[in-house]
Amino acid sequence: MPAQRLSVVLTRRLPEIVETRMTELFNVQLREDDTPMSRAELVAAMAQADVIVPCITDRIDGGMLGQAGDRLKLVANYGAGVDHIDVATARQRGILVSNTPGVMTDDTADMALALILAVLRRLPEGMAAMQAGNWDGWAPTAFMGGRVAGKRLGILGMGRIGQAVARRASAFGMQVHYHNRRRLHADIETALEATYWDSLDQMISRMDVISVNCPHTPSTFHLMNARRLKLMKPQAVIVNTSRGEVIDENALTRMLRAGEIAGAGLDVFEKGREVNPRLRELPNVVLLPHMGSATREGRIEMGEKVIINIKTFADGHRPPDLVVPSML
Repeated sequence: MPAQRLSVVLTRRLPEIVETRMTELFNVQLREDDTPMSRAELVAAMAQADVIVPCITDRIDGGMLGQAGDRLKLVANYGAGVDHIDVATARQRGILVSNTPGVMTDDTADMALALILAVLRRLPEGMAAMQAGNWDGWAPTAFMGGRVAGKRLGILGMGRIGQAVARRASAFGMQVHYHNRRRLHADIETALEATYWDSLDQMISRMDVISVNCPHTPSTFHLMNARRLKLMKPQAVIVNTSRGEVIDENALTRMLRAGEIAGAGLDVFEKGREVNPRLRELPNVVLLPHMGSATREGRIEMGEKVIINIKTFADGHRPPDLVVPSML
């Protein structure tokens, strides 16, 4: 007699091919619309499922996990970042947490380079003029931006994505610098032609472009605070494809408005969907709706990783992408 299939709840709509495969393997409760679940809905879902598959839009705190009851055994996150999940409390309650690392590396790195190009070359301003019908023709001094080649790029966080950004930036002729919790092996540094800075402050003050590629943890919250932002050169720009909480968004907005920083490209924001309205008014700022991992290939691969984690758990083994508090 075959073993009973796990009960799995999806909190958002996933790519159709992922949902179909999950339905073949598990007893799946699909989300009919694509709106985030309320807190009450999440608590109810955790109480009735063996596995819940949340996304970054679902904040799962200790109080909610305390109401989950005894059935929930795995939180199989659809995404790499798990700062929206209280992993420590989950572990204390015997609930495993898995994620999907490595899938969106190239997609996010592509977006970081796209933002660098867009800000330095003033692409949104040119697009706005064309769409509004305000272009009077070519002029020697119109829409002058900055050349990408030769710029010094400071990468904050040199994990998979940071290294992928470094490879792309090098191909564009940028000089790569980085700050990281741990220095890379010398062979990797040599291959990337990357210069390591033990002092984040010293690196920031010398760079033309800062790319934020570190995760959001208690130690990285407002890592780019007002004091550090003031270290940036007035002609420097900053891009963020990681987590909005790493940058003090209010301080960044004030400095952009005052001309103390030349520009910014942001795919993530400190308060999620609540984007500072003053940022929207600035012509030297490129704002994107968290599109870093938004490729068909990437989102399907994320789903495949979720399936592997759940299937491995169902077979009585440790999920390959298990997250433990010591990793954070």
